[in-house]
Amino acid sequence: MTPPSHIRCDLLLTGGTVITVDDARSVHRPGAVAVSGSRIVAVGTAAELADWRADTVIDCSGRAVLPGFVDGHSHLYQALARGLGEGMSIVPWLCEFMWPYSIAMTHEDAVAAARLGVIEAMRAGTTTIIDNHYAPSDLATTLAVADVIEDAGLRGVVARGVIGDRTEIAARRGQPSGLFRYSNAEELAITREAIQHRPRGSKVEIWPAPLNLTYVDQDLVRGCVELAAEFDTRWHTHCCESGSDPRSYVEQYGLRPVQWLAKEGLLDHRATLAHAIWLDDHEIEQVGMAGAGVAHNPASNAYLASGTMRLRELRNQGATVALGSDGPSCGHRQDLFEAMKLSIFAQRLATLDPTAARAEDALVLATREGAQYAGIDAGVLEPGRLADIIVVDLDRPHLRPLHRAVSSLVYSARGSDVETTIVGGQIVYHKGQCVLADEEAAIAQAQYRAERLVDRAGMTALRMPWSN
Repeated sequence: MTPPSHIRCDLLLTGGTVITVDDARSVHRPGAVAVSGSRIVAVGTAAELADWRADTVIDCSGRAVLPGFVDGHSHLYQALARGLGEGMSIVPWLCEFMWPYSIAMTHEDAVAAARLGVIEAMRAGTTTIIDNHYAPSDLATTLAVADVIEDAGLRGVVARGVIGDRTEIAARRGQPSGLFRYSNAEELAITREAIQHRPRGSKVEIWPAPLNLTYVDQDLVRGCVELAAEFDTRWHTHCCESGSDPRSYVEQYGLRPVQWLAKEGLLDHRATLAHAIWLDDHEIEQVGMAGAGVAHNPASNAYLASGTMRLRELRNQGATVALGSDGPSCGHRQDLFEAMKLSIFAQRLATLDPTAARAEDALVLATREGAQYAGIDAGVLEPGRLADIIVVDLDRPHLRPLHRAVSSLVYSARGSDVETTIVGGQIVYHKGQCVLADEEAAIAQAQYRAERLVDRAGMTALRMPWSN
């Protein structure tokens, strides 16, 4: 009798509800995913993959298997300030809280914050992080934060925050002089060297990131865009997060920020714009025509009362939209399950239209569209794609009864329901344990450094146990 033939792979996930987010939006229940090396080699029903055998098999019965999440905008360095700065709008929040905190931060603080933030993210199913890092932004710290992300097993980008010379708008806003540590020329030189250390194709890349279109010098923004083109990377910036941003820009330059980018030929497919709340109709059209990316941060937008992004219009015009947590201090949790849910609720409240966004839309933003935004071959469970995959436990009271897995994941699941996080075929988190990172040590170090940093920044009053 001829023995049955088996197909070998390195990792096999079987028995779960497999949500592929592929072109056909296939859902296999029960399904299976086979991985060899860093790539997915087969996806289908459990019966279709019955002949596959693997060195490592994960029984996903009672679980959902889906693409890992892409956090399109985070600030890992802010992890040591979680819970502070309550009840402020964006400009006071920055000037009275975040800028003093940023100026007081040391290299060691930034590394400790990044370690904590990365662990939080991977436990919640994030496999790729776009970290907008700017405190401190010297070469050694920038590269150290990238090392922290990669050493923990995640994929991502350190978008090095570029500030440069103090502009008139920055001065009028009261941004402290200590924030402006480097000249325009020095900013570009440091960013260039950082990119050379971690060019395009690195597991964790470096991107130029003029910190905010409104108050960063126009020539410096242009220099960052040119660096991105030279090294074929993307570039990142805060864009019209506050209603005062476009007004300030018009007062100073006579036109709106996105209009200026388009007019100068700087708005292109490499642009990734965080927030993009206060865009007019023409700017939305320009962003879409350029094929630019936008990071939607619904938690921080609500926390700071900044406004609601026009999600449907941006996507209809052709913009690529990712979801972002905006980091541990403003979004408070790096949990894209929360971001998915809030993204829907914000659109429905703003439009009073329950069809303005649906669960399926939110899941696409967190996975498939987020991967497009980041420029990585992930976000979909199909053969040939990077094996960035998460497994979510559905056998919990708040997820039962289970009728539609997509709805349950978006509206009812939370980051703590993630059981396994896989990046490039490597298991980096499984059943409460980080494989490559020391969670206990990271928490202890973060607490130690956070207390001293808040004291050093002169913000002990923000620790009052009850604020009136």
